[in-house]
Amino acid sequence: MDRLRAGHCLWQNPFNARQRQYVSFDQCAAIVFWSKDPSPLLPYLAEIEARGYAFYFQYTLNDYEREGLEPHVPSLDRRIATFQELSGRFGKHRVIWRHDPILIGNRLSVAVILERLHRVAELLAPHTEKLVFSFLDMYRKMALRLAKQAPGYRAPDAEEMNELAEGIARMNVGLQTPLRLATCAETVDLLHLGIEHNRCIDPALLLRLCPENAELARICGATARKEQGSLLQEVPAGLAPVKDRGQRAACGCAPSKDIGRYNTCPHLCVYCYANGSQAEVERGLRAARGESESR
Repeated sequence: MDRLRAGHCLWQNPFNARQRQYVSFDQCAAIVFWSKDPSPLLPYLAEIEARGYAFYFQYTLNDYEREGLEPHVPSLDRRIATFQELSGRFGKHRVIWRHDPILIGNRLSVAVILERLHRVAELLAPHTEKLVFSFLDMYRKMALRLAKQAPGYRAPDAEEMNELAEGIARMNVGLQTPLRLATCAETVDLLHLGIEHNRCIDPALLLRLCPENAELARICGATARKEQGSLLQEVPAGLAPVKDRGQRAACGCAPSKDIGRYNTCPHLCVYCYANGSQAEVERGLRAARGESESR
């Protein structure tokens, strides 16, 4: 909030600390929040709206409590309550449920994951429109941490991925409020199960939130026109949304600027690719807070 009020923030390349630039919020149309615990933002969301920024949440909500894989997130019940509060205040289209990542091992079998996911889905489905899931990508740093802190966990193999996807699709059909299903940056094609490739920075949702922003419409591959007093979006034939070139090949996100920073999340999830050691996280948090306070 300090940086938003100041009108700019510092962006730093996570792989090259000397590559730095300032990001202005003057042209910012919308903010997409990724979080496992957005509750600290709740007192500030009215101010963010009043400043003219649209926003929505990519809310990662996993049930790994018994395994201790996310040691510093709030309880599952509290996270569900926060999800429901956000949906009630701002609309269920603005709170996307993510189950991310799915990993296998020890007591976490395909059947256990599907059972837990179904239980949470029954509580969240009335409060969202979409479930996005992804499978663990085993980066080297992550593999070393898992081997040391939580041995026995691994990424699902191809057969398990299909079994999980089929189970999620079956579960969804049985929900009182079925959801749109999507995977995040997965190359596997699951369209035959009704599971799309997701666009987390979603052009359609951004246009829904900012229908009169002509520049955003241009970026999102749409034209806007007035008809009978309402603003409608049309996607002209052959014109696709602009893809963010800085993302992975399987990613369909619209262009955006990620202002998050590695080694600043105190949740310390054992599968996290963006954190190093706890000491590195503590140093990163001190540095980020110092930069914010110095304006």
